Amino acid sequence: MTAPAATKTATKPSRIHVEWVGGHRFDAGRPNGPTARIDGEGETGQSPPETLLTALATCVSYDVIDILAKQRTPLESLEIDVVGERVDTIPRRYKHVTLNFRISGKGIKKENALKAIELSANRYCSVRESLRPDLQVDWTVEIV
Repeated sequence: MTAPAATKTATKPSRIHVEWVGGHRFDAGRPNGPTARIDGEGETGQSPPETLLTALATCVSYDVIDILAKQRTPLESLEIDVVGERVDTIPRRYKHVTLNFRISGKGIKKENALKAIELSANRYCSVRESLRPDLQVDWTVEIV
């Protein structure tokens, strides 16, 4: 008698609806869900490249929040200043991103916060894993 094959649960695909609203502006979000304005000119919303930086920062933060909470040092506040440096050629992709974290919470140690960010950025964050492997991503942490 043979053992049954391991069953993989299929992950549902992500679905986003984008509607052009004039100029270089778009409203984007889940079908029948909340939307965000994406503006190629950066006047009424984030530009597409800025949106990518936002996705990276919030994806890493999601894990950091959970990791520090599991260490029984939950965050009281978290802010990130993101700096993205782009190449001069077309396409003007990002070549280097720095995530500058400012966090506070009772008992949070800088080395634990740095380790949480490293785990997320190098192992758990699906946004980071979806980007070019030669994109350098660095981070800093300030405990306030």
